[in-house]
Amino acid sequence: MPTSIDPQPGEDEIECARCGAVFFHQLTHCPNCGVNLYEPEGEDQPRPSQHTASQHNGIASRIRSLLTGKPPQTNLQRDIEQSAQVQAGLYEQLLLRVGGDPDVAGRLIDFEARRLPDKNRTTWLESAIHRWDRDNS
Repeated sequence: MPTSIDPQPGEDEIECARCGAVFFHQLTHCPNCGVNLYEPEGEDQPRPSQHTASQHNGIASRIRSLLTGKPPQTNLQRDIEQSAQVQAGLYEQLLLRVGGDPDVAGRLIDFEARRLPDKNRTTWLESAIHRWDRDNS
């Protein structure tokens, strides 16, 4: 019977003693916190310079991309993904309000786009929801 709620590392994985990240056993540094897992072999070897947190995150991102085969995600990609998730949530809210009719939801969004041409889709969705709530309460 397992004594831990967390899954245990697999046969080819180890757990970082500092941060608890689980990763491939042949790595020499933790991809999450960057701690060196092995002692240097010789005293005359120069010590690596201290990395900032952003350097560690960049290194961890590159290692993850190598292990998963996916390219590292940039801040712009992350922002776009978050914006898409927000818009999807707002669209679902609007669809619920209009009884699931995508044509009605589309017309409401189009109306807000014509009314506020310098704004973005998130604003149009929020305005359409607000207008629907105001007009139907």
